[in-house]
Amino acid sequence: RETRMLTRVLEPEVMDTVEEAEGYDAMDHSEPNQAFVQRLAELGASGRMLDIGTGPGSIPLLICERIPDATVVGVDLSYHMLRVAERNRAASPCRDRVQFRLGDAKGLPFADESFDTVFSNSILHHIPDPRPFLADAPRVLKPGGAFLVRALFRPPDEETQERLVQLHAATADEYQKSLFRASLHAALTPAELLALVDDMGLDDLLLTVDNDRHISLQRKAS
Repeated sequence: RETRMLTRVLEPEVMDTVEEAEGYDAMDHSEPNQAFVQRLAELGASGRMLDIGTGPGSIPLLICERIPDATVVGVDLSYHMLRVAERNRAASPCRDRVQFRLGDAKGLPFADESFDTVFSNSILHHIPDPRPFLADAPRVLKPGGAFLVRALFRPPDEETQERLVQLHAATADEYQKSLFRASLHAALTPAELLALVDDMGLDDLLLTVDNDRHISLQRKAS
């Protein structure tokens, strides 16, 4: 059987239904989330941090458990995601060091150089044109601060896409699998992201291929 190459098919920019928010929160993201926090620690993340596209707020809470001096502001454009995030925050011993607010990744409601660390996990595939996001995220970061944007990347064909879904969402229900499948389809390839970064002149950001589905743009704290 001939397998079809995947071209980018956008999904909704904002996951703002109760079903989407609850379905996403119910998925087991523990392994990639822990790997993300580990990478942030390796990059020297500290101080006041910004999480862009925080979703259900899991990563800020993990960071505060891992990094003693961390405080995190999480922003998201989805009201229903933020309701889930507030529920998760209320149940956490780190709740006083985390706050959530409504905000758009393409126009962040913060002054220049407001944060010691800026990070984002898995929102690039939700943004039709990532340029405004990739321009605004470094703007709010203090000079020398740690920076990490991790994203899914689009597999080359349908066969690889389905293998990744069955491998990494094996215990998920069909709706959750459909969310992951759509996210892979909407993601950029490493080559597309690299071309975008080069075109924007973001020379201080290193692009890494992290595993079979994640890529990162990162910079160590100095």
